[in-house]
Amino acid sequence: MSDAHEEDAADGATDATAGGLRTPIVAVLGHVDHGKTSLLDKIRGSAVSEGESGAITQHIGATAVPLDTISGIAGELVDPDDFDLPGLLFIDTPGHHSFTTLRSRGGALADIAVLVIDVNDGFQPQTEEAVEILKRTGTPFVVAANKVDTVPGWNPQPGTPIQASMQAQSDRARSDLESNVYELIGDLSDADFSADFYWRVQNFQRNIGVVPVSAETGEGVADLLTVMMGLSQRYMKEEMEIDVAGPGAGTVLEVKEERGFGATLDVVLYDGTVHEGDRVVVGGENGAIVTEVRALLRPRPLAEIRTEKEFEQVSELSAAAGIKIAAPDLDEAMAGAPIRVAREGELERVIADVEQEIAEIEVDTADEGVVVKADTLGSLEAIASALKEAEVPILRAEVGDVAPRDVAIAETAHEDTNQVILGFNVDVLSDTEDELDEADVRLFSHDVIYQLVEDYEEYVEAVEREQQETVLDRIVRPARFRILQDHTFRQNDPAVVGVEVVSGTVQNNRNVVKFDGSEPERVGELSGIQEQGEDVDEARTGKRVSVAIDGPTVGRGIEEGDELWIELPEKHAKILEQELTEEITADEREALKAYLDTRRNQNPFWGK
Repeated sequence: MSDAHEEDAADGATDATAGGLRTPIVAVLGHVDHGKTSLLDKIRGSAVSEGESGAITQHIGATAVPLDTISGIAGELVDPDDFDLPGLLFIDTPGHHSFTTLRSRGGALADIAVLVIDVNDGFQPQTEEAVEILKRTGTPFVVAANKVDTVPGWNPQPGTPIQASMQAQSDRARSDLESNVYELIGDLSDADFSADFYWRVQNFQRNIGVVPVSAETGEGVADLLTVMMGLSQRYMKEEMEIDVAGPGAGTVLEVKEERGFGATLDVVLYDGTVHEGDRVVVGGENGAIVTEVRALLRPRPLAEIRTEKEFEQVSELSAAAGIKIAAPDLDEAMAGAPIRVAREGELERVIADVEQEIAEIEVDTADEGVVVKADTLGSLEAIASALKEAEVPILRAEVGDVAPRDVAIAETAHEDTNQVILGFNVDVLSDTEDELDEADVRLFSHDVIYQLVEDYEEYVEAVEREQQETVLDRIVRPARFRILQDHTFRQNDPAVVGVEVVSGTVQNNRNVVKFDGSEPERVGELSGIQEQGEDVDEARTGKRVSVAIDGPTVGRGIEEGDELWIELPEKHAKILEQELTEEITADEREALKAYLDTRRNQNPFWGK
């Protein structure tokens, strides 16, 4: 065995023990600026200082912290003899973006998640979104209530377990922290999760443990690692059992151009082993890609990371690990797609497995709807789920940047509100900008799914409001008015009388009716409205105005004291009742109801 090969085998042994237990994969989620990266850096930094640069293994997109190192950081909180699992593998690209990207066999790739929340800021939009994703995927998680050191009056106790640190605080600082944590617990309860300080949790499968921490001072970091190790050991041991010698299986984290190698894949390997020269199947934009591993790369140890050669080539790597794979024909590989090693005689089955897994992610589409573009398959799935919940139909959904073809597809939608592209974490190709300007297509883009959906919903509301206002401008408004006694100014051609508007809006150039039982009898048409000698287009409830009515003669056809109505065409009455009730005023609703009730005395289905 070559030296490189021996080294690789040893590295594999770190990640998968002789018993075949792999390292649990940990994703870190949370709102921007709540300290996800700082917390990861603190864990990494503590691990490095605990055992110098060899204490942790740097992976592509991940950091492995072995059990001995965790035990060193956690002190008396963790006894290595209590654990069989090799340690924890932290995904380095924090945020739910990576969490949705990482999938395995139809679920989230992460075995466990840390939800980082600023203990002073509480729940924020991305926190809520992360909680929804955790709920949808059923991933166990722990809450890191970060930034305890920023609680007013806090006296930092660097590197101390959190309960000891809390004991060292003033009553005021401790009380403020507890109050903030209980507010978080209330927010989690609103999201249907039962939670408490982690030391009060009896069953971590039913309740969420909240660990106050400081990524700045290291307070509570020991507790956080302890809780994650305990959770993994107690509830996930069976899921961590893998066949180290079996064919490698993983998820593509990112597709990257690498100098000297062309397109490469950053992959999180969660099962088996990958060897240089292995034939692999990976999900691509146009179906499965079959290729051969030309090179396996991993970062050099932390102490050497600044050298010109960032990676070293190895001949094999075992789960769980973050690896870079160089191979031909990877240009169309998709982030979030599965990658599988295909052993002799298994190629067809592996292709079928990869294609089936991609098919499971495929989004339900409709004949009419919006176009969705996302950076990864996992993101695409998460957006589709959010849009389904918001009852927004999808015409087409794909991974990739916004291209001219997307504009052409969006333009085919019949509804204005569907001539839209929703882009999540994607760029707009340079030749697409002009197409967007020329086409009647709106582009919405964001890196927060929930914000993207909200922006679109606000746009739809604005369009619908505008459309309703246009319809209202054209539609006959309901109104009831009464001819006042001793207010006949002209008997006919046209009849000019004083009236009081009882309810609704009297508009000029509308037909006027008088009810004889349930049947309206048309008496003429309004040809003028005057208020205090000035011509006006309409008069609202309570107004006294003079009106000119073409057609009738006062004393024959209409009388002083008569109750008259603006005639409502049946189609208009139907639209007002079924679509525009909220858009008209309360007094117009009253006039509409009275008009409909009268008409429906004879015909119950009138205007329905």
